[in-house]
Amino acid sequence: MRDYECAEIVCMDCGVVVATKIADRGPEWRAFDDEQRAKRTRVGAPLTYTIHDKGLSTMIDWHDRDIYGKGLSPGQKAQIYRLRKWQRRIRVSDATERNLAFALSEITKIANALSLPKNIIETASLIYRKAVKEHLIRGRSIQGVTSAAIYLACRQCGLPRTLEEIAQASNVNKKEVGRSYRFLIKELNYFIPPLKPGQYITKFSNQLTMQGKVEEIAHKILAVAKDLKLTSGRGPTGIAAAASYIASVLTGERKTQREIAEIAQVTEVTIRNRYKELVDKLMFHITI
Repeated sequence: MRDYECAEIVCMDCGVVVATKIADRGPEWRAFDDEQRAKRTRVGAPLTYTIHDKGLSTMIDWHDRDIYGKGLSPGQKAQIYRLRKWQRRIRVSDATERNLAFALSEITKIANALSLPKNIIETASLIYRKAVKEHLIRGRSIQGVTSAAIYLACRQCGLPRTLEEIAQASNVNKKEVGRSYRFLIKELNYFIPPLKPGQYITKFSNQLTMQGKVEEIAHKILAVAKDLKLTSGRGPTGIAAAASYIASVLTGERKTQREIAEIAQVTEVTIRNRYKELVDKLMFHITI
């Protein structure tokens, strides 16, 4: 238990004092209601790695008004205009910050095009900052490295996104994205777990607007296939697409192999081959 009056931490079972003289990490002011707390608080926006200065810089507002809402005089307007201009100039001071400012805006743009969550953007920005710190960007295109950082962040966070999707969103060649991705993994010593077919099931179900029951059955099919070692050596997207197809047939919510192939970005032949393997080994009886 924390005893705030004596600044101690006391064990509730035996009464021993675990720690003493604890520093108060709270603010130096007190507030007795929400209105006072809102007036006295002095926090700003949280730190973010998606901005080159981590969001710590101060922006001069474009409104020509003082803190009380009164308009500025012509002399003050000219002075604020000059301050605003120089603040904008010195915000990006050297080549490294210019590189970061452009690259982080590219990461945000690609992530928005792919509808990626905020944690992916933060992770990709941190990966790019590490690459800049290790001087790995020299001789490589910024677009290629930013795309690779986003793909690496997706793999780290377990979000299923293929190289084709990221290359299409960033207008960068798929080979260049893959080359930059392998380079970052090697130089930054990242361990990336292999992709699992189950990570793609939810994505395919959402894109095909199938019921939750189809997704549940597809996960069960994959679990049994994994126990029988049917997933080893097979592409995760192909085996996941085949499981989704079987589940859709079993539940009566039929989707064609072409529809699933377009969503999964594999060929219909791949789905048919994986489908035959799963049906034969798991002994499904399916009437087409």
